[in-house]
Amino acid sequence: MSTSNYAGIEDQYAGLDNASIVLIPVPYDGTSTWQKGADKGPDAFLDASRNMELYDIETDTEVYQHGIYLADPVSENSSPEKMVDAVHAATKKYIKRNKFVTLFGGEHSISIGSIRAFNEMFENLSVLQIDAHADLRKTYDGSSYNHACAVYEASQNTNLVQVGIRSMDSIELGINDEEKIFYAHEMVQDDYWSEKATEALTENVFITIDLDGFDPSICPSTGTPEPGGLFWYETLDFLRGVFEEKNVVGFDIVELCPNPNEKSSDFLAAKLYYKMLSYKFKDIALEGEEGYDADKGFAKAGLKKMKNINED
Repeated sequence: MSTSNYAGIEDQYAGLDNASIVLIPVPYDGTSTWQKGADKGPDAFLDASRNMELYDIETDTEVYQHGIYLADPVSENSSPEKMVDAVHAATKKYIKRNKFVTLFGGEHSISIGSIRAFNEMFENLSVLQIDAHADLRKTYDGSSYNHACAVYEASQNTNLVQVGIRSMDSIELGINDEEKIFYAHEMVQDDYWSEKATEALTENVFITIDLDGFDPSICPSTGTPEPGGLFWYETLDFLRGVFEEKNVVGFDIVELCPNPNEKSSDFLAAKLYYKMLSYKFKDIALEGEEGYDADKGFAKAGLKKMKNINED
C-alpha cells in the first residue's frame, strides 16, 4: 500500500490506465478576499482521506476498487487567467481519456476552468452549484477569474442551478434565472426544494460544491463561513437523488481552508468526496465486467464541439 496514492489505496487501484476515476488537486488561493489557506485544502483533504474507512455502509460498496488515479496537482499560480487555462486543459485531457474526472481545490475560481471543459465535452450541460454565495459577479477586483465570479460564465453558457445561497450582492440579482436559485431561507420552509432543484437540471450534470454551502457548525474551516447552511444528511439525500435521476459527468469540491486545530472539516470533505463517488458507481460493475465508460454519457446526449474524445 502506498501513501502517495489517494486514500492510501493499493497500487493496483491507483494507476491511470486501469482507473475509472481521476482526481485532480488544484492548490490555488490567488483571489480569496478574507481568510487565506485554500491552497492547503488538497493536502488536508488527502491526509483525511488516508484515515478514512473505504467501505461505504449505505451503498454496500468499496468504490476505490473502480480505480482512483491521483493526478499531478495543477500548480499554475502566476495569474488567475493562466490557472483557469491550466485547469481547463488538465480536466479536458482526462475527459478525453474516458475517465470520470473530479477536482479538489483550492478556491472556487478553479471551477471556471473545470466547468468550461465539461461544457465543451457534454451536450446540454447543467451545473449544480451548492454554495453559500451566488458567485455571479461578471468581474471582481479587476478580474473575471475571481472566486466571486466562479459561476458567472456557467450562468451564461450552461443551465445553472444554485442551491443553499444565502449571501450575494445586489448587482448579482437577475443574472441567473430566479427559478433556478434555491435560497437557504426559502429552503427551510419548502419540503420539496430538493425535488424542484433536481427537476430543474438537464440530463448531463456537473456538480460544483463550495464547502461553505454547509452550515459552519459542521464545516467551519472555509474561507468565508456563512450561518444558516446545509446539514450532512439533507445534503446527502439531495445528492443521492441527483446521482440516481441524472447523468452526473463529474464534480469538483472547493474552499476547504484547513485549520490545524479543527480537523473535522477536512474529514467532512474527504467523506463527501467518497460518498459522491459511491453514489455514482454503486450500480456500475467493477473492472472485468462492464465497468465505467464515459462513452455511455456521450452516447446518451452526444458530444458537443469535440468530435473525437481521443484526439490530442
